[in-house]
Amino acid sequence: MQSWMEGLETPCVVIDVEKARANILRMQCAADAANCALRPHIKTHKMPLFARMQVEAGAKGITCAKVSEAEVMADGGIDDIFIAYPMVGDFRIRRAIDLSRRVRRLILAVDSEEGAAELDRTARREGVRLEVRLEIDTGAGRTGVAAEQAAELAERVAQMRGLELTGIYTFKGLVYGGKPCADAAQAAEEEGRMLADAARAIRRRGVELRDVSGGSTPTGIAVAQTGMVSEIRPGTYVFNDELLVAERAAAVE
Repeated sequence: MQSWMEGLETPCVVIDVEKARANILRMQCAADAANCALRPHIKTHKMPLFARMQVEAGAKGITCAKVSEAEVMADGGIDDIFIAYPMVGDFRIRRAIDLSRRVRRLILAVDSEEGAAELDRTARREGVRLEVRLEIDTGAGRTGVAAEQAAELAERVAQMRGLELTGIYTFKGLVYGGKPCADAAQAAEEEGRMLADAARAIRRRGVELRDVSGGSTPTGIAVAQTGMVSEIRPGTYVFNDELLVAERAAAVE
């Protein structure tokens, strides 16, 4: 008799759902123990099935990379979504506004005054107010405003009538002192400290922040344990892949 494995057409992805469920619960328990909210990034699975499992386990919402992913998640029943890359282009902004009318909470990203101003103009024209977070570069050098410029930009964004600035966030990963490192605890401590410093500078300018968000899978729990962030956004932990094993963030079972 042919086994179900032998009947699969290749290439294909085979997922052990119970192992994924155990990974989801393990991360949620660790975040809860650190008294930190978990908003997992769905970039690894991109499936409403696993997003619902994460929310049902206790995640406060999810993180997506782009509006098309967020639309799929909303169709799948997820109603609290953060899109962690800035909306560039009028058609994307309009889709995000349409999505904001379908879900309980949609958070968008800004990392420049120009991008925020475009969001603001469209939001006011459409008669909505969009919740946003400001991305801060804490060492990865990919996206985000430089940490020393964050407070000034946050103040300007907070003055835009079509936007509501509620938090800051970063993606840093295994970086320390601007260079790749293998010490997750060291990278996490730097990440937490840089975010906390940025939050203090922003609040001194009279801008209230509800969320301070960081953490990748390799550093997420360690960042949460610093007590300097209110939320972490790991993603690849759902499958604990070979890369995470190489980074010593997961082990072969």
